[in-house]
Amino acid sequence: MTETCPFCRIVTGDAPADIVARWDDAVAFRPLNPVTDGHTLVVPVRHIRDYTEIPAVTAITVARAAVLASEIAQDSNLITSAGTSATQSVFHLHIHIVPRRENDGLHLPWTGQKVAS
Repeated sequence: MTETCPFCRIVTGDAPADIVARWDDAVAFRPLNPVTDGHTLVVPVRHIRDYTEIPAVTAITVARAAVLASEIAQDSNLITSAGTSATQSVFHLHIHIVPRRENDGLHLPWTGQKVAS
């Protein structure tokens, strides 16, 4: 745990959050700025920077997110990032569950276009 990490503070109860689910190894909560209705973050209790640091913790966290996503019974994205170039802004592993609906207006940050070199 780190005192400056906002997700560690949520895990320990030192910061407010709309908790959706809690397990021994992970916590799920609503983000401050959800991109769709039902947008949820799943974070490991243990502080790790991103999905590349400790793959076993990543696997458990993704499994928790997948189970939670299956309970919403609708189309969704599971999204995570590693590093600022990949749009990571909080450096505590977190998995976004983003429920999707037709014409929800959400465009993901990739387009499949090649960048000119």
